[in-house]
Amino acid sequence: MPIHLIRTALLVALVAALLPITLNAAQKDKLNVLFIAADDMNCDLGVYGNQQVKTPNLERLARMGVRFDNAYCQQPLCGPSRASLMTGLRPDTLDMHTLAHELRKKNPDVVTLGQLFRNNGYFTARAGKIYHYGNPSQIGTDANDDPATWDERYNPAGIDKKQEDKIVRYSKGGLGISMAWWDPESKDEEHTDGMVASKIVELIEKHKDEPFFLAAGFFNPHCPYVAPKKYFDLYPLDSITMPDLDQAKADLADVPKMAIQRDIKGWPYYFDGVSVEEARKCKQAYYACNSFVDAQIGRLLDALEKNDLMDNTVIVFWSDHGYFLGEKGLWYKRKAFERSARMPMIIAGPGVAPEASTKKPVELLDLYPTLADLCGLTPPGNLEGKSLRPLLVEPTTAPWDKPAVTQVWHNKNAWGYSIRTERWRYTEWLEGQAGHELYDHDNDPDEVHNLAGMPDHADTVAKLSESLKSYVKLKPQKRKQ
Repeated sequence: MPIHLIRTALLVALVAALLPITLNAAQKDKLNVLFIAADDMNCDLGVYGNQQVKTPNLERLARMGVRFDNAYCQQPLCGPSRASLMTGLRPDTLDMHTLAHELRKKNPDVVTLGQLFRNNGYFTARAGKIYHYGNPSQIGTDANDDPATWDERYNPAGIDKKQEDKIVRYSKGGLGISMAWWDPESKDEEHTDGMVASKIVELIEKHKDEPFFLAAGFFNPHCPYVAPKKYFDLYPLDSITMPDLDQAKADLADVPKMAIQRDIKGWPYYFDGVSVEEARKCKQAYYACNSFVDAQIGRLLDALEKNDLMDNTVIVFWSDHGYFLGEKGLWYKRKAFERSARMPMIIAGPGVAPEASTKKPVELLDLYPTLADLCGLTPPGNLEGKSLRPLLVEPTTAPWDKPAVTQVWHNKNAWGYSIRTERWRYTEWLEGQAGHELYDHDNDPDEVHNLAGMPDHADTVAKLSESLKSYVKLKPQKRKQ
């Protein structure tokens, strides 16, 4: 063989030998993502200052990164909130406002967050609930999941699903919206959320040598409130307090009827006949579920540490919206008040300021552009959120003037939009035709005093109303004609 052909062959062989090494090094330079979701979790957490509710692992995560004190969902309902987060698009843009399984039906070409990572060479998988699931009816199934988002999907089902007959119920109807609880003497791994954590730990260990996007979707603390008894024991029932109902009713006196139209028929606590003591028991159970989820998060953090992945993994914790536990005599979500729209959100990872927090208003749909930015990926050009990187680097001083907008949609005759700035929450129902609300969070964090009709706040109302207009893009078929 001529010498030049021998040299060429040797060069080709050398390149072929080095190529996997080069690609492997490039792969290892990519940041992993651990994406952790809770269902219906509000900010009644130790990590957010409620020292009654024990969340040591969320506090551990917060010490590693930035806690967002004013993070808001796009719609306080699981389906549209999660679809919005996973696409970076608002519910109006997606035309999704209910629990229907219609993401791809209405948006066939959308590139989801996990799909972006999958398209860029990441292993993507989820265990549990990331898109909407009927909880507990669809536990153990793919429910409203999006197959294009993942390489692998896991749907465990524990005793909370398989032994539903043991759940104590205070309300009629299905368990998906109920006042119901159960505190079995059980191991964490016997429950669906324990199984979710176990699967993600397994996937971390299996895929630690390649870039991954792993999503742990916990079903708690969504009702029914089921967790091992040891978590209930953290909250003696006599330590659980409920708001005075006379004061709670007074808090609603200046609220537009549409703002609470789903809640007032069975007020308080949504269902007729639920007593204060029964509500107290459910609140105890809700807190127990929060601590149960916190323990599973601890298992995930331990797995990252065990596998030396902390230094190259972005960790995101979020809930899909907030939740009422008797404040104003209300229960559940689907309201434009702060307790329904606000939820916990924490981000940690390389380059993220440790032990920091920010009060800037941010939105769940900001997570998509943020993760793309942190991981060096090019996202779709139509995203409606904004990368949070500036706040992750300089949480208190970075320029940030974007408000947070949350909408509520019950039917074409009942809907509204709420805008949250650092100081104000302003809400319009049917673009003001069915009433409006203004709350000063500097002086009234519980939103007791509606200032919208006060002459001395007319300029603030006018300014916020004008700011809200560009976000109202509800399609004609979803509006009263």
